[in-house]
Amino acid sequence: MTLIRPDLDTLPAYVPGRSVPGLIKLASNEVAEPPAAPVLEAIARAAAGGNRYPDLGVVELTARIAEFHDVAPERVAVGCGSVTLCQQLVQISCLGPGDEVMFAWRSFEAYPIVTQIGGADVRTVPLDGEFRHDLDAMAAAVTDRTRLIFVCSPNNPTGPAVHRAEFERFLETVGPDVVVALDEAYAEFVTDPEAVTGRPLLDAHPNLVVLRTFSKAYRLAGLRVGYALTSPDVATALRKVCPPFSVSSVAQAGAIAALENRDAILADLRPILAERDRVRTALVGDGFTVPESQSNFLWLPLGDRSAEFAAHCADQKVVVRPFQPDGVRVTVSSPEENDTLLAAASSYQPSSR
Repeated sequence: MTLIRPDLDTLPAYVPGRSVPGLIKLASNEVAEPPAAPVLEAIARAAAGGNRYPDLGVVELTARIAEFHDVAPERVAVGCGSVTLCQQLVQISCLGPGDEVMFAWRSFEAYPIVTQIGGADVRTVPLDGEFRHDLDAMAAAVTDRTRLIFVCSPNNPTGPAVHRAEFERFLETVGPDVVVALDEAYAEFVTDPEAVTGRPLLDAHPNLVVLRTFSKAYRLAGLRVGYALTSPDVATALRKVCPPFSVSSVAQAGAIAALENRDAILADLRPILAERDRVRTALVGDGFTVPESQSNFLWLPLGDRSAEFAAHCADQKVVVRPFQPDGVRVTVSSPEENDTLLAAASSYQPSSR
């Protein structure tokens, strides 16, 4: 008798960015600064009541998110980080083997993991030559087995954002019978005026789900809280499969305070955006190919040399994130930490050319 699902032997492991004492960590797309002071105060107050269970319905945070995005609370589902919501989307849309979840590749490495956990089949479509989603190819790959499509914009780990016009065409081509999840985990870093924003498209497309997180721009990665904006039916289904009490009291309080102090917190992103441009320009000047990024990271498509480059950077006291054999993702940080990265990149000598 088999006690454990045999397919779990083939489940890809999520590989987090390494933290090495004494080394600069540019591997996990974290914002280097701690949470804002008012957020820390709210977290401390909530922690004092840690002997009590959190609000199961996440009522206050749901109401604040709904007010901010000008939607009814019934259209909001809050989860333990947006990655958990990704897994819940697989659970509510797929019955098991034969049902397909589609996404570009390379994209967020959790997509194939949550798909297999949900018992569905993975369908990937390559990025185009500029490391962007090829939405025309993705639309052409849809079949009657396609139940869910993830579109990551800006794309993690390559950086480009999907444009509004192409995404609207994509939604029209795919039609209303497939759930389309627009993963906007890095939306607050976007400066391209042509980039898509999912919220204005929700009313016309009940099958659209917009995913957001407090982990990145709001500096709350350790608290694990994200949310989905969608139709009431999809939001209700997401809440049905949400593990009870998965959004802690501390996470709820921190996220509420982050929304209350949003303007000040997001103003702190301006130096990161300036550094993003500076670091990319310097890397391109050193001969690296670096796609234009709309996030807080940059992509170096180094192919088979990805692991070698990451090892070289580690020798220079910088931890980056290799995705062998495709490329390396580098978080944009403070000027001082970025300068250390640039020095490491400038001194890199490939073992063979």
